[in-house]
Amino acid sequence: MTVLEAIQRSAEFLARKGVDSPRLQAELLLAHQLQLPRMKLYLNFERVLTPADADALRAQVVRRGQREPLQHLVGSVSFCGLELGVNRHVLVPRPETELLAEAAWQWLGSRGAEAGALDLGTGSGCLAISLAKHCPEARIVATDMSPEALATAQENAQRHAVRERIEFRPGDGFQAVAAGASFDLLVSNPPYIPSAEIETLEPEVRDHDPRLALDGGADGLSFYRRIAAEGGAWLKPEGRLMLEFGDGQAEAVSALLGQHGWAVESVREDYNHRPRFLVAKREG
Repeated sequence: MTVLEAIQRSAEFLARKGVDSPRLQAELLLAHQLQLPRMKLYLNFERVLTPADADALRAQVVRRGQREPLQHLVGSVSFCGLELGVNRHVLVPRPETELLAEAAWQWLGSRGAEAGALDLGTGSGCLAISLAKHCPEARIVATDMSPEALATAQENAQRHAVRERIEFRPGDGFQAVAAGASFDLLVSNPPYIPSAEIETLEPEVRDHDPRLALDGGADGLSFYRRIAAEGGAWLKPEGRLMLEFGDGQAEAVSALLGQHGWAVESVREDYNHRPRFLVAKREG
């Protein structure tokens, strides 16, 4: 079986299984198996796969057809140009969260040397690591309730040579933070899916992302209530809060913050021009 035949057969199989962009997915799986950049497949269409490569690809394609995420199969995802390891213990970072990361490092970088940031619910560590890479003098604290998620984030930080610059703390929200700490930036992509809607999500998300990283309570706003009520005590004067949220939640999250003495400075859109994250500060 040649490279071209493998791509065509795999794409046809994935299409029958309802996988989005089946040709692209087939190419990415084969490129990973052959340890080639995807575009180089086009220069190797006539290459004959070894029996071992063909068998390994077939097994991966079957798993993808069962809706296991591509990122889990290849073991990583690209986020802000950083290759991050992902697994069933962490939410696979979405492209729209890159916009939150960029806004966060731009703000933190403007605060001068030794500014501090707190990443609540770090998961894979994507936000904390991005901040550490772009703000090399900043002090970063990252928390998560899941020991497995924290271990994954620490491995990713080690991969990108910022492990010594991020303090990883286990625990539930602000309870994980050292008493008396304060920060120039609080940033978070908290769980925001209403509990009853989780079963309606795509299988890649519903069956493979950790429920802890998805479930935002009955209305999806449980974690925003806690951040709105507790976050101000951890923020320095003139500091900022940056939060990602789900579709249609901008007004509700803004209202919650307003009830607890926050002023929303801006609500920003994602790549699809949907409101996706906000920037807030303490009033007064």
